[in-house]
Amino acid sequence: MILTLESKLAKVALLPSHLQLQPIHVVHLAQSIAMVYTQIYRCSPPVTSSTPAQLTFNDFSRGGDGGGPSSCDGQYHDNNERIVALSTGWFAGRSRCGKMIRIRANNGKTVTAKVVDECDSTMGCDAEHAFQSPCKNNIVDGSIAVWRALGLDTNLGIVPVTWSMV
Repeated sequence: MILTLESKLAKVALLPSHLQLQPIHVVHLAQSIAMVYTQIYRCSPPVTSSTPAQLTFNDFSRGGDGGGPSSCDGQYHDNNERIVALSTGWFAGRSRCGKMIRIRANNGKTVTAKVVDECDSTMGCDAEHAFQSPCKNNIVDGSIAVWRALGLDTNLGIVPVTWSMV
């Protein structure tokens, strides 16, 4: 039986009035349920000379949607740098920190970018991860400079790409 967030909240709505939750409690309940039912990944597909991935957009600056400082160097980064975060399996325990990858978009354009962070596939929904769900296992999370170099519109949010180590 699969329980959705909606079905869990619907059951809460059926409580007698003296047991009804205040709106803030419903928000916390929803976050807790989302954390329990969010899929996590500890591995990623093998890296090849043309590894299929999903390119997502990340703001690596202080206060950006990337959460805390980058895992590789503990620093925030200028989004004019061609930088990426890789899903946990591809990040490979920091072994790809500082390494360059080549990303190819479906429009034929390519760019090289430096790995500076992990797009955590095992944890999320907390302050450290900017309250975002864990990444999927096939994510290359790129700065705006990466998107621009590939001639892509960041409003798309996610696009298929391939990548490889340089």
